[in-house]
Amino acid sequence: MRVPEWRPALTVAHDAALDWLESLDQRSVRPDADYDTMYAALAEPMPENGMPPQQVIADLARTIEPGLMAMNHGRFFGWVIGGATPAGVAADWLVAAWDQNTAMSEPTPGASAVEAVTAEWLLELLDLPRTSSVAFVTGAQVANLVCLAAARDRVLADAGWDVEADGLLGAPPVTVLAGEYVHHTVGRAVRILGLGEARIVMVPADSNARMRPDALATALSAVEGPAIVCGQGGEIATGGIDPLAKLADIVDARRTTAPTWFHIDGAIGLFGRASAVLAPKFSGAERADSWCTDAHKWLNTPYDCGIAIVRDREAHHRAMTLHASYLPEPGAARDPIDWNPEMSRRARAMAVYATLRSLGRSGVAEIAERDCEMARLLAEGIGMIPGAEVCNEVELNQVLVRVHDPAGQDDDAHTRAVLSRIQTSGVAYPSGTTFEGRAAIRFSVANWSTDEADIVETLEALSDAHTRWG
Repeated sequence: MRVPEWRPALTVAHDAALDWLESLDQRSVRPDADYDTMYAALAEPMPENGMPPQQVIADLARTIEPGLMAMNHGRFFGWVIGGATPAGVAADWLVAAWDQNTAMSEPTPGASAVEAVTAEWLLELLDLPRTSSVAFVTGAQVANLVCLAAARDRVLADAGWDVEADGLLGAPPVTVLAGEYVHHTVGRAVRILGLGEARIVMVPADSNARMRPDALATALSAVEGPAIVCGQGGEIATGGIDPLAKLADIVDARRTTAPTWFHIDGAIGLFGRASAVLAPKFSGAERADSWCTDAHKWLNTPYDCGIAIVRDREAHHRAMTLHASYLPEPGAARDPIDWNPEMSRRARAMAVYATLRSLGRSGVAEIAERDCEMARLLAEGIGMIPGAEVCNEVELNQVLVRVHDPAGQDDDAHTRAVLSRIQTSGVAYPSGTTFEGRAAIRFSVANWSTDEADIVETLEALSDAHTRWG
């Protein structure tokens, strides 16, 4: 067997990683180079001959660095992305070095056992039914897909149809109901599952994007046959949390007459249930049938790790399981392949395990509580900037901002210009959106390291972008 030299390349990678992480506070949040510049720097003919691994890694780190967004910076506020913690990053390095394909427990007992224990910890941390099944997938998109696949299986089985064996042709129609501000990953999952994205019944929401229970009751009363209701534990723009207990009441009442499933997309906020302070906001979530969340949001693990949790283990298993003649026979141990749509897969639960063990329940709660407090401080500061307006009720860690044009002409254009100026400054990086038909700036406070100094600098950048830039 040829024995490679690991240490030279890994030492270069280790040093480059620490250089990046230890200099985040001094870095511009946005990349210094654009796509065209990066492509030109990388584009060359496919090498005919190789080069030493350490040189490859040194060149890669030096070339790529100008095109990297500092997403793990305390003032990165775009797209609800947390910053990885030391334990999570270190565990993820080991995942790459160990190179385990964690589909089956028999060939990879260590990684599979970590995944099983981590699943148990998550159910305890989030106070969800302890017998639920858990899948570790790439992100919230696939987590929603897995949950809704289980939902489709169960409501159709209860209607007398085996969708896993017979498909959808001739099956009773399944109606999906969601709030009008449902995240697009739910729509995409519904489309992939063949239920028809255009057929989702959009239920009216209130001014903070929370589904209205009275509107759900009315919409659901008009539905015949199987139905799936999709609530939200934190809306993408406002952070609004659906009145989950009231929605659960409505779903439970309908279960007595027709197959009905209650799913919660908690990608943004579900980890708030780890906090005694925030958990009451999610009252009733434990009554759902499935839950989606993202570990690389509030849990601050490295990319990627979405989490799908399903109360009905049988439906989850039927929707996802896979067996082949060349694979080990299923045993008593939990096989990850039975709970997610991937066959070849990395040991992504390892970083979740390390992060949870490093933080403990109190640490997870502290991150969520502090991020919400930083969001409130940001909103208060924005309210003191003349012409700047906070457009949402700050329930969690989302702050939605609109900036009025000092010339009184075009608030949408001015808001977009202010966003561009903040991003270009490199001081902070919020993202843009449209809410209720108007342009807005969205600050998503999800990083474990964000502090009051970051909020002060962000407010100064916003004020400068609004009042002093030409």
